[in-house]
Amino acid sequence: MRLKFSNRLVVSALAVIVSLAASGCVRHDAAASAAAASDLQQSQGEPSSPPLTTATSANPRLDLSGRRRIGIASFYAQRFAGRPMADGARMDPHGVNAASRTLPLGTTAKVTNIKTGQTAVVVILDRGPYAKGRIVDLSPATARKIGITQDMGIARVAVAPIAVPLPDGSMKPGVAALDF
Repeated sequence: MRLKFSNRLVVSALAVIVSLAASGCVRHDAAASAAAASDLQQSQGEPSSPPLTTATSANPRLDLSGRRRIGIASFYAQRFAGRPMADGARMDPHGVNAASRTLPLGTTAKVTNIKTGQTAVVVILDRGPYAKGRIVDLSPATARKIGITQDMGIARVAVAPIAVPLPDGSMKPGVAALDF
């Protein structure tokens, strides 16, 4: 009698696990909907808007447009100093390295603190930031250069690409290329 009860319990548990696993197989998030809408626009010959990229998007699309974007910048914590970045180089807290979730690695960009007007040129060598609403992580030296103090931690910035590497190996001038 005990054997029958435990077999039923095991079978019931397996059924619950399989049904839970099957229900999670389809993406229902906003990023998937936006990507599908963008693909539909392109197939119908309509100009597409930039892809939706949020902190919850698992794999945001790379932005090869070279357009300026505005958002919140933060800086790398000291614990990341010396750790490998996405391009394989070590994070240099005194360097011009930065992280972006959507700009291709190797992109050179001008970052401007909107409040102070202070600017710095950075090279995107890493992925991040992963905090919601942030568009770029800066090395601590670069953050100080544009007026982001450790006390404030973040600032509203404009990120204007100077040169964007394309998949074919060529470079596309960004909006900030005209400034140089």
